[in-house]
Amino acid sequence: MIRLPRHRVISFLIPTSFWCVLAAIGVSYSAQAAAEKVFTAKQGGVFYLTVVAEGNPASVQGRFHDRLVPFFKTGRAGEYGALVGIDMADDPAAVDLKAAITYPDGRQERIYRVVVQAEEFRVQSMTLPKEQVEPDAAALKRINLEKEKVQTVLAGFTPERLWSTGFLVPVEGTATGAFGSKRILNGQPRNQHSGEDISAPLGAPVKAANDGIVRMVDDQFFSGVSVILDHGLGLFTMYFHLDTATVKHGARVNRGDVIGTVGQSGRATGPHLHWAAWLNGSRVNPFALAKLPLDR
Repeated sequence: MIRLPRHRVISFLIPTSFWCVLAAIGVSYSAQAAAEKVFTAKQGGVFYLTVVAEGNPASVQGRFHDRLVPFFKTGRAGEYGALVGIDMADDPAAVDLKAAITYPDGRQERIYRVVVQAEEFRVQSMTLPKEQVEPDAAALKRINLEKEKVQTVLAGFTPERLWSTGFLVPVEGTATGAFGSKRILNGQPRNQHSGEDISAPLGAPVKAANDGIVRMVDDQFFSGVSVILDHGLGLFTMYFHLDTATVKHGARVNRGDVIGTVGQSGRATGPHLHWAAWLNGSRVNPFALAKLPLDR
C-alpha cells in the first residue's frame, strides 16, 4: 500500500462578505504574509480553495495564470470550492489568482498572490530501442495523430463536478517519483515526464481514481493501451501502458471501479502504470490529488 504524507489545512478570515479556506499539498501560508494574502506552491502542485459568499451569487469563477478556475457548490450553505493546479513547467514567480463573485447588481473580486516555487525534478537517463526514440516517418505520422486525439479529449469541458470525495491511488505498487523528471533517452534530452510511474505486477487491477466518464480508450505508440477519465470541470486522469482496458468509451465509472490491468505496452521498460492528471491546462502530480482532504 502506498503511504501518503499527512496534509495541512490552512484557514484565514477575509474582511469582506466572503471568506476562504485553502487546503493544499505543498502549499504554505505564513503569518507574516497574512495581511497580504500570499501563498507559496511548488510546480506540479494542486490546492483546494473554498469561498463562502453571502446571498445568491449568479456565478463564482476564478482565473490563475490565465487559466480557468471553475468553482462548484460544495453542498454547504453558501460555500463554493475549486481545484487549482500549478503546471509543472510554470515559471517560479508570484502570480495573482483572481476569484470573482458575481451578483445580479454587481461583482466582488478578491486577489490572492500565489508564489510558485521551483520543484527539484530529477534527471533520468534511459536506454531504449532506437525505433522507440527515433521513430520512422510512418510511426511519426501515427504519433502526431494520437497526440491530436489526446489534445482534443483534454480540451473538452464537462460543466459539472463528477466526483464527490477524495481521489485514490489506482494501483498498489511502488511509486518511482518520476513526475516532472527530465528524461535523457539514448543520450538525447526529451520532454519532462508528465505523470507518475507506479511499478506493479503484470495484470494487477487498475482502478478509477474517482467517479467520471471514460473519454478515451486507445492503443498508442508511446503510451500503449490507454484510458482517460473525465472527472468534470476540466479535470482528467490518465492511465497508460495497460495490458488490458476493461471499460469502453463513454461509460460512467465509479471511484474504485477496475478499468484495466497493469501492463508494459507502448514505450515501457517493464510492468508499471503511468498515472497522470490534467487540470484546466495544468499538468499536475496525480499524487497531489490523492493527498487533498476532499472528504471533509
